[in-house]
Amino acid sequence: MKLVKLVKLNNLQYNPNRDPNVYRRPINKEFRLQALLDGKGDAQCSFSLDGKEICQDTLNLPATFECKFSQKNAGSYLGKLSIKGNGETYNQDLRIDVTEHEWIG
Repeated sequence: MKLVKLVKLNNLQYNPNRDPNVYRRPINKEFRLQALLDGKGDAQCSFSLDGKEICQDTLNLPATFECKFSQKNAGSYLGKLSIKGNGETYNQDLRIDVTEHEWIG
């Protein structure tokens, strides 16, 4: 049984090979990260952005870890999702892209 069944960013399954444009958000617009978890017992979950912890929670499995955040400056950031539980440790890097303004087209 896998600890992490699915990771979603902005309601889309996260895939590092997908065009990063589908995950982008403008300055101060909310990102939504979700990790669907399976198993028994507790899981310690955290998400950090460029080394600064944004969200942390301990959940009773099965559960969904959810983290909402926004950025004040445009650019590309490195997000790190870490989950420990069910005898497993799961880590995933996520690229977080923030644009100056909403795409017009």
